[in-house]
Amino acid sequence: MPQQDEEQRLRELGYRPVLARRMGGFGNFAISFSVISILSGCMTLYGFGLNTGGPAVMLWGWAGVGLFVLCVGLALAEVTSAYPTSGALYYMADRLGGRRWGWYTGWLNLLGLLGAIAGIDYGAALFTGAFANLQWGFEPTPGKTFVIFCAILLLHAVLNLFGVRLVSLLNSISVWWHLAGVALIVGALAVFPDHHQSPSFVFTEFANETGWSNPLYVAAIGLLLAQYTFSGYDASAHLSEETSHASVAASRGIVRAIWASWLAGFVLLAGLTFAIQDYDATRTTDTGVPPAQILLDGLGTDGASALLLVVIVAQLFCGNAEVAAASRMVFAFSRDGALPGSHLWRKVSDRTQTPVAAVWLSVAVACVLALPSLYSTTAYNAVTAINVIGITPAYAIPVFLRLRAGDRFQRGPWHLGRWSRPVGWIAVGWVACVTVLFCLPQASPVTVSTMNYASVALAVVLVLATAWWYVARRSYGTPTTAAYGSDRDQADLAEGIV
Repeated sequence: MPQQDEEQRLRELGYRPVLARRMGGFGNFAISFSVISILSGCMTLYGFGLNTGGPAVMLWGWAGVGLFVLCVGLALAEVTSAYPTSGALYYMADRLGGRRWGWYTGWLNLLGLLGAIAGIDYGAALFTGAFANLQWGFEPTPGKTFVIFCAILLLHAVLNLFGVRLVSLLNSISVWWHLAGVALIVGALAVFPDHHQSPSFVFTEFANETGWSNPLYVAAIGLLLAQYTFSGYDASAHLSEETSHASVAASRGIVRAIWASWLAGFVLLAGLTFAIQDYDATRTTDTGVPPAQILLDGLGTDGASALLLVVIVAQLFCGNAEVAAASRMVFAFSRDGALPGSHLWRKVSDRTQTPVAAVWLSVAVACVLALPSLYSTTAYNAVTAINVIGITPAYAIPVFLRLRAGDRFQRGPWHLGRWSRPVGWIAVGWVACVTVLFCLPQASPVTVSTMNYASVALAVVLVLATAWWYVARRSYGTPTTAAYGSDRDQADLAEGIV
């Protein structure tokens, strides 16, 4: 589809093009691949996997979860092709199910994206602290880690202000950095350590340090390592209005990011697990980062420091891409009047055609979400649980509504044909299952410090969204459902709405 046709399609969907369409197909794939970031998710949650099912659940769980997530991605890509807008999930839900569906999907998606910025950049701060500890004996206290976190947020805000072309370039570099980083880490761990675990250990060893006695329950909880990592691929959809040939490129970007991460992540997990020298010492490492202990044991301090630096840079790429995706969601949701102060957050820079205010709001909220880390790791985990518990159901809502719509759904140029319904129902079923898993307690006995606060986070999000609905319902709406002209003046319309 020619680019001018994409602009016309956007007008047909109700919006005047105001963002710069300077991202190609590879760049669109790259942003989702960067947000998934196997060098962020897999490395950050590897210690969780060691305690919750061990190697067997990590490896086979990754393979199985990846297959189901690919079904979710395929189904979501089909709907994205029909509605290639920055609003993405909530706009799809609004068109297919009505204003209420769009409203709740939007809030789940937005808070999930903002929670992801906090989780990714705080994880990068933790790894940066571990690196500084190895190199200079730096003591990464909560206060010092938070300062590093704020510096990373500031860096990502500034990079995103230069326009989508720089974002696209950095994401393209990120793809090769991730792939080369995985190859370097796995290659080094295959060659240099004196001892390697057996294939039997890597693919069949089950470990349980959760306190729960039922192995099936523990294995189910252990799937969260993979499911947490496989999130954020809606970034391709959020950058649709800045992507050439978006009706096809954004859909392909979602699917390619998932299968590429699926393959590379399996190689990374296998490489790390084969190189474990002492399981218990790795699990309880003083570094607080089990993969760092594996690198230390296998490669020594210098080798471990060098590869940790590779991981940190990958995490920085990941956080930068997440800020881009979240800011576009803020821009789109504000364009439709859903946020407090929407008239501020939907403004676009004349020079860079970037939603500057939306970028600053995204990093500011992420900073606030991480404040509890200064006082309590448990409280911070509860806040960042908004990421997974919010964004995962949001993926399935447009797919469910598309299935419910049946023949009323008008396909875009990228679609699944006769496989649309079976793949869609598999996707919806899987998301329903993992949403329950996200809410189950992960350690026994359940105390204030070990409770899984994901269900609380989900309830808080839904209550806040419901309360705000009664304040903003008259101003909120996509172009086909809002009474523009009476509720907003022409100056507002000139900021991006037909």
